[in-house]
Amino acid sequence: MSALRAELKQWIERARDGEEVVVTDRGQPVARLSGIGTADLLQSLVRDGLLTPATVERPLVTPPERERSPRDRVSGLVRRIRR
Repeated sequence: MSALRAELKQWIERARDGEEVVVTDRGQPVARLSGIGTADLLQSLVRDGLLTPATVERPLVTPPERERSPRDRVSGLVRRIRR
């Protein structure tokens, strides 16, 4: 797990290249990374009638800024401490 955290980009690239990556935690397998053919998946969904391609481009919508509460600052601090 620690190697995965430190080198995530490289492991994802290996999975993208077709290698199957097994993630272990203290020697026990817990997850598997493998590449997916997203273009092939999308094409097959369109072909099967489960997905319809967009006819117009959707406008980019940005969520409004919300005011941060003291609770947000505390939860951010807790996240940093847990790392």
